[in-house]
Order: sequence, then structure tokens, then C-alpha cells
Amino acid sequence: MNRPFQFKQFIVNQDQCAMKIGTDGVLLGAWTSLEDHPFSILDIGAGTGILALILAQRSQAEVIEALEIDDKAYEQCVDNFEQSPWNDRLFCYHASLQEFAEEIEDDYDLIICNPPFYAENYKTENTQRDLARFQDAMPFEHLLESVSTLLNKNGLFSLIIPFSEEQRFIDLATTFDLFPKRITHVKGSPSADIKRSLIELSFTETHLKFSELVIETARHQYTDEYINLTKDFYLKM
Repeated sequence: MNRPFQFKQFIVNQDQCAMKIGTDGVLLGAWTSLEDHPFSILDIGAGTGILALILAQRSQAEVIEALEIDDKAYEQCVDNFEQSPWNDRLFCYHASLQEFAEEIEDDYDLIICNPPFYAENYKTENTQRDLARFQDAMPFEHLLESVSTLLNKNGLFSLIIPFSEEQRFIDLATTFDLFPKRITHVKGSPSADIKRSLIELSFTETHLKFSELVIETARHQYTDEYINLTKDFYLKM
């Protein structure tokens, strides 16, 4: 799992990051809407920098910034950015979200986040991994409050969370005047339970678009929808 991950247009080193490259990050980066042609993008809790790198490949955004609090993950993210074809457009801050939201005066057209989400009782002995994975490191309230400060009034906020947290998150988001615009439910196979929710929010209440994405029909037999979404990134798609 510590080996570099080779994508079609870039490489991600991950040996210093607690959270390795996984389906969630690639899905979110590929699913996030760029139809409004954002000028500025912020990736909250960047880890390896995978989300910012995917969005650099997909967009012409001139400002793509990331935020990472963990020392080792921050250093790795910076290195991954520097080694990429888009190093002139990518920048990572080493700070907590709270510090960043209080100090930065800019706002962003698009904010993206793959937040930590394991509950308190799943803690392990690995503090770095826990910081990357656990919701108390970035509670939804804290995340939404900061996003409501940092997001442009016409901007989009895109994230992936466990399906079990979807309703609680949406209810909480509305208290910050953020409303779901698009939701995709992700299932591993046609008969599996819904595992993840991809959610796009904005400050404008609009008609909510729902869809479902199934990843596989059998082991390594990927659906057309999943292939179409990720084929620009994965080598074997």
C-alpha cells in the first residue's frame, strides 16, 4: 500500500500518508461538477493531494489550493504537487481548517472534501491514521461552518460521506444555508446496500437531482457508468 500510485497523467506517492489512495477519493474527484468553470478550488484535508490533482487534470482552474494539518501528509502533498504536470496551479497550506477559515480573506468557486468519518469508538493505536479517518478531527459542524465562510456565494461544495450520515449532514448543512443540489448513492454491486453518498451543495435551494452509481457487477467487472467516470484516471480502465 506504500507504493506510488500511477494514474494516467500523474503519480501519487503515499508512503507518508495515513489514508492511502482509495475509491472514495477518485470517485469524488471524477464526479464533482466543473460545469461552472471554477477559477478557484479548495481541497480541505488534502492527504496525498489526490482530489486537487484530479481537478487540476479535469479543469482550467487557475487557483487550486489544498489544506492539510498533518505534518507528513502535508510534505507528501507538496511533493506530489511539485512532481505533477500542473505544479504552477497547485499549492498546499499547512494549517487547521479553523485557522485557515479565520485568516484567509479569499473565497472559492468550488470546495471539495473527503472528510474523516469513523466514529469515536473505532479508534486505534495509530494516531496519524486516526487523525486522517476520524470525524472528531473534523466534525461536520466545524467543516460546514468553515465552508460557509470560504465558499463563494455562487459556489459549489462537493463531498463524499457514508450513506448512514447523509440525512444528518444535510439537516446540519441547511442550518448554514447550504442546500443539496445533487446526490449520487454509491453501491459496490447491484445487490449491495448503499455505501456512500456523493453530495453537491450550494447556497441556493434548487430541485435536487438524485442518481445511483453501481461500481461492479462481479469482481473486477466494472459497470459502464463507473468506467466512464474514472477512465481518464485509472490506467486499467
